[in-house]
Amino acid sequence: MVVYGEGAYECPLHGEVRPLPRAAADLEAGMFEPRCPVCDSTLSGSMVGEDAALDPRNAYATSKVAQEHLAANWARLTGGAAVALRYHNVYGPRMPRDTPYSGVAAIFRSSLESGVPPRVFEDGGQRRDFVHACDVAECNVLSLAATGTAATLAGYPVTAVPAGTLRAYNVASGTPHTVGEMAAELAVEFGGAVKPKITGEYRLGDVRHIVASPRAAARDLGFRARIGFAEGVAEFARVPLRAPAADGGT
Repeated sequence: MVVYGEGAYECPLHGEVRPLPRAAADLEAGMFEPRCPVCDSTLSGSMVGEDAALDPRNAYATSKVAQEHLAANWARLTGGAAVALRYHNVYGPRMPRDTPYSGVAAIFRSSLESGVPPRVFEDGGQRRDFVHACDVAECNVLSLAATGTAATLAGYPVTAVPAGTLRAYNVASGTPHTVGEMAAELAVEFGGAVKPKITGEYRLGDVRHIVASPRAAARDLGFRARIGFAEGVAEFARVPLRAPAADGGT
């Protein structure tokens, strides 16, 4: 999802706009919401589709855009078919513990397991789409089928990706939640003794809201997320995490 930068926004005066990166002075003052780059008005958010302009805002995001371009080049040169899956916030069983690279849900879970309050940056109002790892696995299988001949898999019609092309798809639940909600829900599932801490801290380059439209994956791949937020978080609070790869985790 990082290829998009900030998500989709609308200004009441100027329609669809792309906010500029948030200024350090605003973040320091606790002003976390992006504003219209034309008139400085408050914006309303909407779901971002695969046709949105790409706007990578850090080195990691730039590397993901480069991977999509390389895959598209390969498809054109070889006549192969490629699919770029733009995962949103994945969580679920066997995520690694105690690592900053596995996503905010696993970071919160590791904190709770250690009896430490999860630290929620900004005001916790950042909207994300949390999608369960089992749903992601199903989308992976459907995508592999789509790069071959047209087929039917798991009861879903699968549209083949044309030879020589790359198609990108959001892998998302379609139901956004805030980062603060994820922390609070996990804390409740852990018994509620340890509460999340809203810190007001920020990281330059972080985006405020990024939620996805999953319509294209449903249309072309037959993918629809099956595991709801409450069900998925309740399971995630109880399943074991694995050790990070650096610790020999498998």
